[in-house]
Amino acid sequence: MEFKDYYQILGVQRGANQDDIRRAYRKLARKYHPDVSKEADAEERFKEIGEAYEVLGDTEKRVAYDQLGANWRAGQDFQAPPDWDAGFEFTGTDFSGSDQGAFSDFFETLFGRHFAGGQFGTGETRAGRGRDHHARVVIDLEEAYRGATRAVTLRAAQLDEHGHPHARPRTLNVKIPVGVKQGQHIRLTGQGEPGRGGPAGDLYLEVAFNPHNLYRVDGHDLYLDLPVAPWEAALGAAVKVPLPTGAVEMKIPPGSASGRKLRLKGKGIPARPPGDFYVVLQLVLPPANTDKARALYRTMQREMSFNPRQAWGKTA
Repeated sequence: MEFKDYYQILGVQRGANQDDIRRAYRKLARKYHPDVSKEADAEERFKEIGEAYEVLGDTEKRVAYDQLGANWRAGQDFQAPPDWDAGFEFTGTDFSGSDQGAFSDFFETLFGRHFAGGQFGTGETRAGRGRDHHARVVIDLEEAYRGATRAVTLRAAQLDEHGHPHARPRTLNVKIPVGVKQGQHIRLTGQGEPGRGGPAGDLYLEVAFNPHNLYRVDGHDLYLDLPVAPWEAALGAAVKVPLPTGAVEMKIPPGSASGRKLRLKGKGIPARPPGDFYVVLQLVLPPANTDKARALYRTMQREMSFNPRQAWGKTA
């Protein structure tokens, strides 16, 4: 995926105010409108200009886009940094104009999830009520097991007196409930946009987990790849398995193959009902890096009638 330099597309400097952005867009939109332009690439340019204005003409999207930094170049291979959007507050308003499918993969990767129309709460005001805000917060998996109260710093976009957008930080103490899962939303009543003659909107925090060096998360279930020696898999064994709440002993049945999945019921994230904890066996071979080790492997080769490709039949 290629990086799109929206400032370059509109022909404006990164320090341009919102009025400059609007004027540049209108000028280029008139020039490349497919109904009037004679340019061969008018339709493509018109879409590109519209996408650039969708980002730079919107204060929230522009502030988020600017956080990527000014070192990216148009056409450069791009992959969004992990959790690049964590902590940004969005109102969740609809796209301002054309069909969602008209936007590029670059746009969809950065903004498609946040600006799809306020799936939780509303982006609209009613009777002076403030709009709901949405943000994504990243927590450690262990916090979902024990719960926590932590300070979360969020950034909301606003304009200064000269029409330049910037991020306004604020810090909230947020209670992380026991059993929260990835993708779940925590609602903070009255922490959205202030109302105009009505109540403030709400703030919805979407929970994501930091990558863990041991576990994979699927809903409320956890997965752990457990390295096992050949004799443990062949003969059976009792091994200690690390859980977020402490180690437990698990029996490996004799004759277990690599990839076998064993379940510890109810040992996943402690929701209602709790998730399960799955151990996936991964066979690890001892290295043949000494004379004694090589001799042991040769003894096995001679005395064990074993062909790992026996299921292939005669071709093995």
